[in-house]
Amino acid sequence: MKTLFTFLLASTWTMTTLAQSKNFLDIPYLETSARVDTLVTPDKIFLSITIQEKDSKGRKSVEEQENKMANSLRALGIDLEKQLVIKDLSSNFKKYFLRQKEVLKSKQYSLMVRSGKKAGEVMMALEKLGIANTYLEKTEYSKMEELELELKSRAVAKAKKKAVALTAPLDQKVGAAIHIMDTSTPYYPRYNQPRMEMKTMAMDASEAQPLDIDFEKIKVETSVNIKFELSK
Repeated sequence: MKTLFTFLLASTWTMTTLAQSKNFLDIPYLETSARVDTLVTPDKIFLSITIQEKDSKGRKSVEEQENKMANSLRALGIDLEKQLVIKDLSSNFKKYFLRQKEVLKSKQYSLMVRSGKKAGEVMMALEKLGIANTYLEKTEYSKMEELELELKSRAVAKAKKKAVALTAPLDQKVGAAIHIMDTSTPYYPRYNQPRMEMKTMAMDASEAQPLDIDFEKIKVETSVNIKFELSK
């Protein structure tokens, strides 16, 4: 009896599922997709800075170079507490061997600036201090989440517009959306920007101006797939 009841229950569930699928397929609908994209200028630029002890007669310690770097960055209007962090959280210092005799110290930082112009100023300031081990770590756009939501709304509106254009010659009307799928790929920060374009500003007769760095814009795109109910 129990086996028969289970069989009847399974049969009922299968028939109900098939009926629902059939009802869905019986609804006249139009399936469209849309994609929108835009370019934005990164407003969070992360520079990796490494300070090493100088292996020379007048050796400069990491601490001495660090203090000079801090003073130069403050002079550029940089908030060290908010924009500069030590990358190696487990230890302030890393040690490396030189000629298998001496052990020298190095320290690595991550500096965040808001523009390419400011990044150029930082690079020039560090170069004057003899801190040349600096490179672009990654770029980000601070309002990425809001931008992605805006693009999704625009993609849905574009899909609806396409549906209306496709059905107008058929004298049919686009009804409610019966299925919406977001097919977008999430945005991830760009690490180690390979194509950083650098250009020098107009130079004054007396001295060179800070570098004006043009970073490649970030391309953000989103796409949707929507099924619209059709009616006469």
